[in-house]
Amino acid sequence: MSQDYDDWGLATRAIRVGHDRTHEREHSEPIFPTSSFIFNSAAEAAACFAGDTPGNIYSRFTNPTVRTFEQRLAAMEGGDSCVATASGMAAILAVCIGLLKSGDHIVSSRSIFGTTTVLFEKYLSRFGITTTFVSQADIDGWEKGIRPNTRMLFVETPSNPLTELADIEVLSNLAKAYDCLLVVDNCFCTPVLQQPLALGADIVIHSATKYLDGQGRCVGGAVVGDAKLVGEEVYGVLRTAGPSLSPFNAWVFLKGLETLDLRMQAHSRNATLLAKWLEDQQAIERVYFPGLESHPQYGLAIKQQSGPGGIVSFTLKDGQEAAWKVMDSVKMLSITANLGDTKTTITHPATTTHGRLSPEQQQQAGISGGLVRVAVGLENIEDIKADLAHGLALL
Repeated sequence: MSQDYDDWGLATRAIRVGHDRTHEREHSEPIFPTSSFIFNSAAEAAACFAGDTPGNIYSRFTNPTVRTFEQRLAAMEGGDSCVATASGMAAILAVCIGLLKSGDHIVSSRSIFGTTTVLFEKYLSRFGITTTFVSQADIDGWEKGIRPNTRMLFVETPSNPLTELADIEVLSNLAKAYDCLLVVDNCFCTPVLQQPLALGADIVIHSATKYLDGQGRCVGGAVVGDAKLVGEEVYGVLRTAGPSLSPFNAWVFLKGLETLDLRMQAHSRNATLLAKWLEDQQAIERVYFPGLESHPQYGLAIKQQSGPGGIVSFTLKDGQEAAWKVMDSVKMLSITANLGDTKTTITHPATTTHGRLSPEQQQQAGISGGLVRVAVGLENIEDIKADLAHGLALL
């Protein structure tokens, strides 16, 4: 890949990196919907399969459209390599399979996506990989959780759905001190608002389904890091096990990256306005948003992120009944567990995204029945307020 992009800004990288025009001289990136590729000779085929000569072999692990997406996202995150996967969860699984073995141990924040918790506790444990969950902001707790066989620290910052932050730089120093890898799920911020690799993380995870797409059209994921860990080890999992991203979905994500910078700024603006408005509503006990001065890690958010993001959560004083009443009253907002769309979405984490956690796990993660998560979209902010106000007025 050309290195001309080194001096480019992030928005330019999101539009220009990775596209090597074909002989057709197309302006927009093409889609290559093919399962396989041809060779000029048997010797060329043998060299490609052996890895001696670069080239397209089979779309499970080499496809030009997918490669363009990978190169572009790697350039935006500041990584050497990117491996695109069929989903965000497939990205996490590929990292764990590629970099861990039976007997290894993970220290993870307990403030992570519910399905990630299930993956660690229910499925990885079957293969001898154990996990200790700790409080996201408690650095002493992270250090106490580390064992001689700990190989990975895993964190999602800001967290889902309480927007709790972890100090990436501090965790990076801790990981290096104990010879561990720091893996950061950067789904909520994207490289527009946060650069985990620059702060010392080893690997960045994405659910491309969310903000990278931006319109809720496709499912996909990605892993970004260095040429060894990601370019060889995680890539090896993709090549062998095949949790592959389709060329069409990769093309959709490419189009999403072109507007990512603009969208993330707009999501942040709308979310900030909504969060401040929600703080003034009498039925609401607490608002969770890193762009508010009332957020306990507001200072860290200013230091670590270039914007607060688009996720706002709040707790209603009257619990789950009130939460459902507000949700059932909305007429514009979409009741769905997905996030990152131009359309504002609203969900009840305790019974959806974190519904498979035990009551004890929900309590430890701060997921109460009165908690509502809003992924603030790009509609007129006054319309978003008005839709929520209708439900809040019923309480």
